[in-house]
Amino acid sequence: MPRLRSTPKNRKKRGHVSAGHGRIGKHRKHPRGRGCAGGQHHNKINFDKYHPGYFGKIGMREYRYNAFGSKHFCPTIPVSKLWSLVDEETKQKYKDDSVNAVVIDVTKHGFHKVLGTGRLPNRKLIVLARFYSEKAEKKIKKVGGAALLTA
Repeated sequence: MPRLRSTPKNRKKRGHVSAGHGRIGKHRKHPRGRGCAGGQHHNKINFDKYHPGYFGKIGMREYRYNAFGSKHFCPTIPVSKLWSLVDEETKQKYKDDSVNAVVIDVTKHGFHKVLGTGRLPNRKLIVLARFYSEKAEKKIKKVGGAALLTA
C-alpha cells in the first residue's frame, strides 16, 4: 500500500507565481474543449494521427434492422441437443421402435439452423429446420435419419 503524504505536493510551489504551469500557456480548465470536441476542427491533427477512420461512414444502411425481421437472425442448435427437444412421452414411445423415426421440428422450438457439433443417439430421426451445416446433415443421415428443409 502506498504511503500517504502528510502535506500536498503543491506546498513546495507556494510563493512561485504560476506554480509550475508557466506564465505564457497558463493552466486553464479545458483549453481544447471537453472530450472529443474539435475532432474535425482545432484538434484535427490528433484525430488523424491517433484515431484514423474515426469520422465518416462505410457501407449501406440497413433500414428497420431488428432481431426477428432481420436476415441476420438465425438461432442455432447443435446436433447433440436435438434429442433434448423431444418430450419424455415420445422418447418412451420410440424407445424400442427401430422402424419408425422421431420427427423433431426445430423451428417450433425457436431455432433456425442445426449445427454439427456433438453426437447423436443411434436412432432414426427426421429433423425439420430452415438451415443445416454440412456436418449436421451428414451426422443425421449417418444414424439413418433425414434432414428436411422448412420455410
